[in-house]
Amino acid sequence: MKIGIIGLGFVGLSLATVLATKGYKVIGIDNNEKKCKEISNGNPPFYEPNLEKTLKKALKKAFTVSNDFSLIRDCNLIFVTVGTPQKEDGAIELTMIRKSISTIGKNLDQNKQHPIIFVKSTVIPGTMKNVILPILEKKSKKKAGKDFGLISNPEFLQESNAIKDTEFPHAVVLGGYNTKFMKKAKNFFGKLHPNTPIITTNHQTAEMIKYANNSFLATKISFINQLSNICQKIPGANIDDIAKTIGLDPRIGKLFLNAGPGYGGSCLPKDMKAIINFASNSGIKPTLLNAVEEVNTTQLQQIITIASKRLGNLNSKRITVLGTAFKPNTDDVRDSIAIELIKKLLRKKVKITIHDPKALENTRKIFGNKINYSRSVGDALSKSQCVILMTQWKQYEKLGNNEFKRMTKKIVIDGRRMLSGKQLDVDYFAIGLGKEK
Repeated sequence: MKIGIIGLGFVGLSLATVLATKGYKVIGIDNNEKKCKEISNGNPPFYEPNLEKTLKKALKKAFTVSNDFSLIRDCNLIFVTVGTPQKEDGAIELTMIRKSISTIGKNLDQNKQHPIIFVKSTVIPGTMKNVILPILEKKSKKKAGKDFGLISNPEFLQESNAIKDTEFPHAVVLGGYNTKFMKKAKNFFGKLHPNTPIITTNHQTAEMIKYANNSFLATKISFINQLSNICQKIPGANIDDIAKTIGLDPRIGKLFLNAGPGYGGSCLPKDMKAIINFASNSGIKPTLLNAVEEVNTTQLQQIITIASKRLGNLNSKRITVLGTAFKPNTDDVRDSIAIELIKKLLRKKVKITIHDPKALENTRKIFGNKINYSRSVGDALSKSQCVILMTQWKQYEKLGNNEFKRMTKKIVIDGRRMLSGKQLDVDYFAIGLGKEK
């Protein structure tokens, strides 16, 4: 069996390397020639735990990388994993997926394998039926369900855990028609993930499942963040104890109850805006989803408010931001809440120094020389008047008085409560903890 992966970003490269290590012959295709060369040399274009090791193992087995789309002509399975970026109005941009699907269609007429095309890219309900299917049939002059299969196969990967999530997904969703291709798809995934539930449904339901999943996770985050804001007004209240306790209720669950400055990353913000846009255009007022978005948007303001109360006018003040990646164990700063914080502080003419173990260069691509960059936490704190902890990197949990003594003013705003149990000789504020009066 030969498998083609179109798009070697976070989802595509993780999938390709895992499949290749399991013995499948995998062809990874991306239109970026430079990226293809780097991957072929064993160098992933982004940081993800265990990805480099898995990639090198895959290259030794049956993984080849190319920018030649014609190589899909003899593939049995084709996975589409290209991005669907966000437009200004929140809707998704389909340019990349249209181009990829069009190219696949042009090459289908020479594919004698009757392939199955899986779309893993996140698309709004109706895209498979109204956009992708017509393009494939028009360009290939073939019929879906007879000459090729078309299945929606949304992904649920977490950055920083992508390899494990690819190997051991919590569920496999297959959306499409009940044809011989669906039976083959179920058989493939059944062998690949023998202990994983396989959900079969239609295209539009599968598309909606991905948005339902991410919308619910975003709702949990905004819910606990709003509770954390209330806790800050109650002397002695502790949001972590509350989250731990309610998380023990099986109806609620413990995941995504870590209060902080808000959710970010490449998925939740984009998908929330997309489903809100889709609902609004469908005549539905997404009241709850709008509220989730509003809580997330305003969550940063309390950090700025605390800094302003302690420092006064923020113009020319020296503030250090620790962590710019949207979560630990990744270098991804897309829609990172820390990036939004820096933008807001820059508008107030703050002199900013940042540190992040993995995301310095990606942050530099956004801000250039507008801020200062430090490869050492100690240097980042030197002569700082206030430090804001944004990303929950393990090394920040080790910070103590020895590091903070390098600051000219010792104001610490802890967005993740990483230092809450320590005896610190600083002016300490933690999101979600009510200060004793």
